[in-house]
Amino acid sequence: MAYYYLKSLHLIFVITWFAGLFYIVRLFVYQIEAFHKPSPDKEILGAQLKLMAKRLWYIITWPSMILAIGFALSLLVIRPFYLTDTWMQVKLGMVVLLIAYHFKCQVIFKNLQNDRVKYSANFMRLFNEGATLLLFAIVFIVILKHALNWVYGTVGLLALALLLMMGFRLYKRLRERKK
Repeated sequence: MAYYYLKSLHLIFVITWFAGLFYIVRLFVYQIEAFHKPSPDKEILGAQLKLMAKRLWYIITWPSMILAIGFALSLLVIRPFYLTDTWMQVKLGMVVLLIAYHFKCQVIFKNLQNDRVKYSANFMRLFNEGATLLLFAIVFIVILKHALNWVYGTVGLLALALLLMMGFRLYKRLRERKK
């Protein structure tokens, strides 16, 4: 029974971790846009967005990542034989990419907190889709496990990436027309 409690807690913190990653990058977009506004809007919006980002990042996202990984490790201690399964190895590879994405967000977060803007708002909108692709990949790997046809899975993920890129370009055009 302990396995199912740990698995439930793991899933809850994976969900909150992803929620934090999705929202922090959205806040990055707003921070970058606010940075380019005239005074006093730049200062007022910038201060509020920095505060929101700081609270989200340190109160929700970081703790969620740590707890999700902690519960995952406890699950692997209880059932270490999963490590020999191909689906688990692929999933763990995707989790490593997710952790790298998280740390890249940390670098961007620190830069924006110090008023160093190194990316455009459009880049951040596109960067936000990285977490989406990882979410899709991880969920499909975990749910389908041995039934997953890797060729179709890879093609499907690439198709999703293409659809996201097309949606991004369409949204960008619509925003530019409104201006």
